[in-house]
Amino acid sequence: MKLNDKTVLVAGLGISGRSMIDVLRSRAKRVIGVDERKPEADLHSFDRIDWDAVDLVMTSPVFNPRTPFILEAQRRSIPVFSEVELAWRLRADNARTGEPAAWIGITGTNGKTSTTEMTSAMLTACGLDAPAVGNIGKAVSHAAIDPSHDVLCVELSSFQLHFTDSLRLDCAAITNIADDHLDWHGGIDNYAADKAKVFHGVKRALVYNADDARVSALAAAAQTGPDCRRIGFTLHEPASGQIGVADGWIVDRSGVAGGEPGEAVRLAPLAEFSHLQEPDGTLYPHLIADALTALALVLGMGADRELALGALRRFAPGGHRIQTVATATMADGGTVRFVDDSKATNAHAAKASLSSFADKSVVWIAGGLAKGSRFEQLVADQAHTIKAAVIIGKDQRPMIDAFAASAPDIPLTVINPDDNATVMDRAVDAAGSYAVSGDVVLMAPACASMDQFKSYAERGDRFAAAAARWTGEHGER
Repeated sequence: MKLNDKTVLVAGLGISGRSMIDVLRSRAKRVIGVDERKPEADLHSFDRIDWDAVDLVMTSPVFNPRTPFILEAQRRSIPVFSEVELAWRLRADNARTGEPAAWIGITGTNGKTSTTEMTSAMLTACGLDAPAVGNIGKAVSHAAIDPSHDVLCVELSSFQLHFTDSLRLDCAAITNIADDHLDWHGGIDNYAADKAKVFHGVKRALVYNADDARVSALAAAAQTGPDCRRIGFTLHEPASGQIGVADGWIVDRSGVAGGEPGEAVRLAPLAEFSHLQEPDGTLYPHLIADALTALALVLGMGADRELALGALRRFAPGGHRIQTVATATMADGGTVRFVDDSKATNAHAAKASLSSFADKSVVWIAGGLAKGSRFEQLVADQAHTIKAAVIIGKDQRPMIDAFAASAPDIPLTVINPDDNATVMDRAVDAAGSYAVSGDVVLMAPACASMDQFKSYAERGDRFAAAAARWTGEHGER
């Protein structure tokens, strides 16, 4: 990609925008940063752009496709790229091979981060420099120009993929597709179409959720490279061409693990993977799905099977993903556990989290920024699990309406949203008042965090601190 005669406009100076500016400064004729809130920006208003001088626009994921400056660039036939598109076009040759690093792309509504981290851990154990980048870790534009990397394990959001068209990945996966960010994309079909871009031209392995009809259809329709293997993953006994679970074992029938296609190859018992299960041995279905996805990707890259499985056994998931953060021992000798799943920012993720627990054992802390989503179906599906609910957030009406419509008998406490600083302490106190021995206080809000917190991570940290305080005040040890 030749940029030395181009003037490039970078819209938004968040993490990706700053990375793009760093990468472009030495490559483009001129770089113009635009951000209405950042003092370091060259322009603080999009109305001040001299469009006649702009050759290329790089946009942050914060701007949806209907944003006026994007529409103006498109009206003028000025290309609009994401950071991922820039990174792909600028990728450097690896210092050892003399070829650009392989890319493994992971997208989906939920499970992207865990899957990307597992993929990176397994490839690293096989002796490759294979960082997790993109939405996590190093910005992808910086990672792509680093010649030390052998493989990039790239977590890809639908926002990034919208303005990305050139990707031809070595391996790609879609974990699942459910309603999310529909306000940004303008509907589920547009959202799914952007996710499907990871499958275009895949060279080695296309990995898809065989239990998700929409993802399966996208996989079947994908135009891949001639030698690409399609691998479905399932939480059930796998059919030919799939990797899945049978009799407590991970079983491959796709051929990616070394057998003939259709032949059942038992890889390892699920009980060996402690991060996929509760302390009592109860398995987390969504984390099993993530592990199957990652395993199919790394084996599709040709990784050593035993080294990969060893790394998967040792893997420790990152924070705020169905993580026990406090345990109170009660007067009767039983316990109340506090579980942080702050990363469950939509209904699909919250359902996966809720479904991991026993009937009527969960006091659910839910709510936040609903992003246009509805929760009636979620509440109906999980009413058997939910003992009581505590509603947080400034956008409370969608969650309150869902309980009224789908489970009016479940007790609710609605937290006054006025004081952000104390909201989590008040929510945990309310949840604790419902909990008895054997219960779980689960924060899996099904909503984004930015109405009352800086991020889902801050929300999770505040929950953990409040849970620790409650445990100290109410536990009997």
